[in-house]
Amino acid sequence: MPGREDGRSAYLVAILLSASCLFVVARSHQGFHDAVGSRNILKSNEHTHQVHCSRERSRAAWKAIDEYLMPFVEKEKYEFPSKCRLRPDNDMFREQEQHKIHFDISEWRCGFCKKAFRAEKFLDQHFENRHNNLVDDGHGRCLADLCGALHCDLMLEFKKPKTKCSAAVAARNRHLCESIADSCFPINQGHSASRLHEFFLRQFCDAHTCNGGSKPFPKGGRKETNRFYLALCALLAVLLPLFYLIVFLHQRELKKGGQNLRRISKIGHKKKPT
Repeated sequence: MPGREDGRSAYLVAILLSASCLFVVARSHQGFHDAVGSRNILKSNEHTHQVHCSRERSRAAWKAIDEYLMPFVEKEKYEFPSKCRLRPDNDMFREQEQHKIHFDISEWRCGFCKKAFRAEKFLDQHFENRHNNLVDDGHGRCLADLCGALHCDLMLEFKKPKTKCSAAVAARNRHLCESIADSCFPINQGHSASRLHEFFLRQFCDAHTCNGGSKPFPKGGRKETNRFYLALCALLAVLLPLFYLIVFLHQRELKKGGQNLRRISKIGHKKKPT
């Protein structure tokens, strides 16, 4: 029967067309979600700011600069050139480090939001999570990159095991050190720059050798008052007056006791009436 066969054919064609439409709609729907998901990932990546610079080693580098270079720079009243990487404003973490409030060995506070922490490492994590927008990680602002020249390992709190000296590493660090001296203290910029150039070579660069002749920072550094000495002085300031007060009271009691003994002895020596 031709009519029935034509109906079946039309029915099959309709089913195939419907399936094709559903497939196209599903693909487009999936593509839409994929596109939205891609945009969300890109958007989240735009807001994720990762700093590829060691905060700990940058802090160690600044400590070496502050203790073993800045006192001599301040004495010369010298201003670093703008291209010098030792300038304080070339440290991407400087503003955050200046907003650390250290009350006690187990109490650190954020200078931005006043939140307290039990250790400095937790405050560092807080800066990374909450105040990372204050970090300008432009080119040349990572002090950790200068650690090879500035002997950062000596400034870190922990002691690393001694390793065999590598002549290639020493030569690379010395070259970096000398390039810092040339850019920060150009010898053609006057007597102060020339003196500091020579000082920097002796203070930092000469120790980059495997001969073991020169040690880092032979010229010394900033003289910081020992905390134990301050605590001892404060304790003595409290105890000395107390000590003298006790001595004074003791001597007064001895003096009173001596007077009483003399009175008793005088009374004992009086002649009895006959």
